[in-house]
Amino acid sequence: MFVNILSLVEYKAIISSRTFQSRWVEITQSMINSFADATLDHQFIHTDPESSSKSGFGGTIAHGYLTLSLLSTLAYEVLPVIDGTKLTLNYGMDRLRFITPVRTGKRIRGNFTIEEMAEASSRSFRSSINVSVQIEDEPKPALVGQWTVVMKM
Repeated sequence: MFVNILSLVEYKAIISSRTFQSRWVEITQSMINSFADATLDHQFIHTDPESSSKSGFGGTIAHGYLTLSLLSTLAYEVLPVIDGTKLTLNYGMDRLRFITPVRTGKRIRGNFTIEEMAEASSRSFRSSINVSVQIEDEPKPALVGQWTVVMKM
């Protein structure tokens, strides 16, 4: 089920000391259009290549929330969980900022650093993870923030 499983001692040892980096994922126009359909957000900068080419972006860009929604997929393959975890849940985001638009055809990857971990209850742990989504060949990230997840045992 989970890819990277650590003991509680091993998990605590990596806090603030290691950044996990995901694989690259290409943002396609088809992906953007599907997200637009699902969220009913068909703003031209996302869905109309001709009009958006005159917008200052030089073409269509991904919705910020599309990029954000990919965090789970990007994290799943690299972020560790504590041995015995049955499921992980999103708890929230703090200090989320969308820095650089992701242009169609660009590739992104996630960078994740576990900053703190606490016992949330006798059967769950809460972790705060600093995240950034890097855009290939761009100096600034697409987004940054602090993501809180809960691991249920």
